[in-house]
Amino acid sequence: MSLGPLMIGLMGPELNPDEGEMLLHPLVGGVVLFSHNFESAEQLATLTAGIHALREPRLLIAVDHEGGRVQRFHSGFSLLPAVAGLGRCYDRDPGQARMLAECTGWLMAAELRSVDVDFSFAPVLDLDRGVSTVIGDRAFHSHPEIVADLAHHYVLGMKKAGMAATAKHFPGHGAVQADSHTSLPVDQRPYGDLLVEDLLPFERLSHLGIEAMMTAHVCYEQIDAAIASYSSFWLQEVLRRRLDFQGLVFSDDLDMVAAATVGNMNERVNAALQAGCDIVLLCQQRESVVQVLDSHLQWHNPVSQLRQARMHGQGLVGRKDLHATSDWQEAVALVERSAEPCTLDLL
Repeated sequence: MSLGPLMIGLMGPELNPDEGEMLLHPLVGGVVLFSHNFESAEQLATLTAGIHALREPRLLIAVDHEGGRVQRFHSGFSLLPAVAGLGRCYDRDPGQARMLAECTGWLMAAELRSVDVDFSFAPVLDLDRGVSTVIGDRAFHSHPEIVADLAHHYVLGMKKAGMAATAKHFPGHGAVQADSHTSLPVDQRPYGDLLVEDLLPFERLSHLGIEAMMTAHVCYEQIDAAIASYSSFWLQEVLRRRLDFQGLVFSDDLDMVAAATVGNMNERVNAALQAGCDIVLLCQQRESVVQVLDSHLQWHNPVSQLRQARMHGQGLVGRKDLHATSDWQEAVALVERSAEPCTLDLL
């Protein structure tokens, strides 16, 4: 059975029978985990093993595990600093910042791979414009060249740990104040401004072969009336043709308020897929998932299948063996020394 175009959320720390049945549906291709799916590293490893055992090829398992405010798993995992600290380090010592970025990316990925999570939706390539509260210190820096440099080294660390990377939020969420979780952000800048600033890190990472990108639920009103997640201009003309991106395109969560610019959930899924997304996220509302699974959506994209295959995690070193390695011990010590205080996102 091939992997479908939906990634869905789960209700708790264990698979219930209804969820197990849903994950066997051919439209489903993976699972997105959150803090409410986590109790301990041991419980998490049991959950991921159960999900991966359901199908072949294995369902993808993803999480937002950036560090700082957005880290879904805590007890038993290193508390990762917000990446804005790497940007401040870059201003003082670029070489040290690059090394820390690679070390942080490796540590994040190695710990997730030790419980068989395939990938984290990272790194964030948005620019810190000082206006977006939802981005803020999740961004490496305000300068696009520095963001691209640090993100590249962060991705190198992820790859060393056997994890594919997902750049977000294309084509840039940092210049709008509104939070797309709760309202519709509108960016009034012309295309030329985004081209020389916000798009630069995405272009660099595309040329370096990053495996995936995630869309922004932002409307760039002077360029296209549709939010980027529903825009064939952004996803096909710009991302595929002008930036020559060959990897997987994820939509951000279609349960978010900004995604409601298109009608019901079936219409949102169709709009995102037709615009150029390979996988759409339905993370929060069980009713949304049921509605789409019952819709008899017909979707088959062989190229998407190949792109999805690149997202499976590589290698699996258990937590006990990982913690015994000098690489892990040195990385933990280095990241802890470099960390700045942060407020954890416990959602």
